[in-house]
Amino acid sequence: MSGKSREWIYLHHKYVATTTHDPENLPLVIERGEGVWLYDVDGNKYLDFSSSIGVNNLGYPSHPEVVKALVEQASVLAHAAGTDFYNPYQVRLAMKLAEETPGEFPKKVFFGNSGTEANEAALKIAKTSTGRPLFISFIGGFHGRTHGALALTASKSVQKKRQFPWMPGVFYVPYPNPYRNPWGIDGYEHPDELVNRVIEFIEEYVFDKLAPWDEFAGIFFEPIQGEGGYVVPPKNFFTELSKLARNYGILLIDDEVQMGLGRTGAMWAIEHFGVVPDIITTAKSLSGGLVPIGAAIFRSDLDFKQPGMHSNTFGGNALASVVALKVVEVVKTLLPNVRNLEGLFRDELVKLKEEFEKVGDVRGLGLAWGLELVTDKRSRKPDVDFRNRVVREALRRGLVLLGCGKSSIRLIPPLVISEEEAKEGLRILRETIKSLA
Repeated sequence: MSGKSREWIYLHHKYVATTTHDPENLPLVIERGEGVWLYDVDGNKYLDFSSSIGVNNLGYPSHPEVVKALVEQASVLAHAAGTDFYNPYQVRLAMKLAEETPGEFPKKVFFGNSGTEANEAALKIAKTSTGRPLFISFIGGFHGRTHGALALTASKSVQKKRQFPWMPGVFYVPYPNPYRNPWGIDGYEHPDELVNRVIEFIEEYVFDKLAPWDEFAGIFFEPIQGEGGYVVPPKNFFTELSKLARNYGILLIDDEVQMGLGRTGAMWAIEHFGVVPDIITTAKSLSGGLVPIGAAIFRSDLDFKQPGMHSNTFGGNALASVVALKVVEVVKTLLPNVRNLEGLFRDELVKLKEEFEKVGDVRGLGLAWGLELVTDKRSRKPDVDFRNRVVREALRRGLVLLGCGKSSIRLIPPLVISEEEAKEGLRILRETIKSLA
């Protein structure tokens, strides 16, 4: 880390609130971006396999068509209190999201400024529409940091440190992680057994021992857990979860904040599992990396029954709506590229698993991949130090990575990445692991 970067990091920590920055592992001070490349204040160039945690899925500064839409709309109308007055831009985006999300039923959309706000809206929608107060969420899941969304989050204990009481009424259930679960089941070899254990846990422990089923409003889930380690559940999990939810009149609430809008090769990650949720939340990529926006798309019959029950100021303003509408259009054109590159990532990452004792598990879809690093394959003990060293060394070699879970690395390059650029990033990753392992 050179002088300019060191100085900016020092000033950041002097004047900006402490959040999730880790100057030891990621001493990267970004000055600009072009496509899938980032440049720091010292002029160094990096290939980005982080997409700014899924926000810059269209690259940097964004897709040219999205930037053009932003510039044109900024000279017409940016904000005009869309929750008090009306504007056509918000309506067009709502219509598009209703059209593009799973489910052949009437839908409505609530607009906010982030994924957390989208999940807070989903909480209120579920509570008011069902008249029930309780929720189920999964261990390893991440849904935000405000007190309602924080109650749903069960990813890392530090995220809740000194914040109790958060919203009461959330019951946590083990996620069907094929590689690492409380029952020690090999979910790759015995997926049905793993799924059955999770469903049994809900019915036999949560409903029978902890709280009656008829007080549960919704089940929150990520189709692929993000912060939890990019965990892909068995293919039939959401089918069985949907059966349980329908049987008890509980809403399915699908958090697509990180996995939605093309990241997995489908518009929505839940499409890989053939299940239709009652509510879908999205944000991050919807912004095009340019504007704050989040959305909860839900069955129309679940809507708030009177004005004033929920609202905000900036959510879905004219500028953000125009940008997001163009983002949805562009993402659809990129799905073939994501699907084409899935095989490359799978093949190369499986080779890493076969070659290196430190690579315990590889999982993913499309351009959403997780690499879990362990002390050795037999014990499967998470190796946090090795993961951190891989992230640091990869950055030194010009590849930006982000950790997730206990000892995993997420590989989430912008969806506009070329095959050549993908191969270059995977090459750096392999050389990094080889040099350290």
